Amino acid sequence: MNVRARLCIAALATGAAVALAAVPATAGPAATATPGFLDPAELPPHPASAWYAGPVTAGQPDPLPVCVGEALPSTAVHRSYWTEFDTNALQVTVVERNERRAGEFAALLRRELADCARKLMERHPGMTAAGKYYGRLNVEEGAHVHGVHTAHEWGASDIALFSVGRDGRTVTVVEWAQMGTFRHARVAGFQATTVRAVEKLS
Repeated sequence: MNVRARLCIAALATGAAVALAAVPATAGPAATATPGFLDPAELPPHPASAWYAGPVTAGQPDPLPVCVGEALPSTAVHRSYWTEFDTNALQVTVVERNERRAGEFAALLRRELADCARKLMERHPGMTAAGKYYGRLNVEEGAHVHGVHTAHEWGASDIALFSVGRDGRTVTVVEWAQMGTFRHARVAGFQATTVRAVEKLS
C-alpha cells in the first residue's frame, strides 16, 4: 500500500469531525473558470521516475488526504499525481465567494496541519507522529509549508509535506508523500512546487 493511502486511511479511520461548521467553504459563481493545476513536471523531481497525473476532477479526492481532508468541501476540485515508485502527490483547490472567506478557510487548514501530529497519535495509539513547520512563502497572499512524519509499530515510516496557499478568493492545498523520514523530505523542491501552484491559481 502506498504512503498516501496509508496516511489517508489513518485519517478516515478517526471519524472525528474537523471544526469546519463555523467556516463553511462555498464555491464561487458557476461562471468562474477552474484555476490552473500543477503539471507533473512541476512536482519535486523523483530520482528514478517521471511524474504522472490524472485528470482535474470536481469534488473531494477519495481517499481524503490526512490532516485536512475532512475540511474540504464538496465544491473542491482536485488532481492526483504519482510516480512508478512509492511517491505520490495531490493538489486540491477551493474557490470561495470572497477573499475574507478564503482567508478564513486557509487559516483553518493551516491550524489543522499545525495540530495534525498530535491528533494522529491521540487517535492511533500504535502510531508516533511529529510535525514541522517550514515557514511562509512570499507568493500572492502567501503560502505555508508543513511536514508530518508518521511511524507505525509494525514498521512503516512515512513522510508527507503539505502546503496551503491563497490567491485572492482561491485556496489550494498541495500534498507530497513517500516512505521515509524528515531526512527524505524534498523541502526545497516542494517549496518551488508550492510557489508554482499558487501562481497558477490566477
